[in-house]
Amino acid sequence: MKNSNNLIKIDGIDKKILRFLMEDARKPILEIARNIGISGAAIHQRLRKLEASGLISGSKFVINPKVLGYTTMAYIGIFLDKAMSNPRAVKELEKIPEVLECHYTTGNWSILIKVLCKDNEHLMQVLNKKIQQIEGVSRTETFISLDQQIDRQITI
Repeated sequence: MKNSNNLIKIDGIDKKILRFLMEDARKPILEIARNIGISGAAIHQRLRKLEASGLISGSKFVINPKVLGYTTMAYIGIFLDKAMSNPRAVKELEKIPEVLECHYTTGNWSILIKVLCKDNEHLMQVLNKKIQQIEGVSRTETFISLDQQIDRQITI
């Protein structure tokens, strides 16, 4: 399963299993086994090995945030007063439930975050009352996503 430089090597059967599960993580193992032409036990064994290797890190349900009233997605570039402020700022960003992702970046910003809010007013409150109040944040730059046009995982 692993080659000499610790990268995972997967064969065609592993790829087929992964494609089925990436499409629908709740697809029954026996259905996948029938489609591929191997036993359900073999599928289970391969999945255990893929999980042990770290390639599969779990499965999850995907919530449609629009059904809950969250319609404003934004990306916010955060400028810090100094690089040493990063760990403290990230710790404070973790406390804000609207922050979905946080990335340490190169370029102009120190941090790039993805936030999900109910509307523009909610976004403004998150920016003004939460993010910009964090010690070390000197300013922010916000980009509102009008529509997510591509949403996918890496191709297997």
